[in-house]
Amino acid sequence: MQKIEMYTTNFCPYCIRAKMLLQKKNVLFTEYAIDSNPSLRKEMMARSKSHTVPQIFIANQSIGGCDELHALQHSGQLDKILSQ
Repeated sequence: MQKIEMYTTNFCPYCIRAKMLLQKKNVLFTEYAIDSNPSLRKEMMARSKSHTVPQIFIANQSIGGCDELHALQHSGQLDKILSQ
């Protein structure tokens, strides 16, 4: 199983949707809540080149946000990526 990391904020509906999808798949992930942590926000922006949440990384590779995660799911690619 691949290492999954997700940068989130507490009240972001897209963050909630992304977490729900991963939880539904019984996938463990590390969540970094950036709400009150400017250093984590800077880290996220440096890694992803984006300032929006969620930012999701699988095996240290940025896959983007919630829309990209769901697109991988709908195309059947998410399970393949997770099982590598």
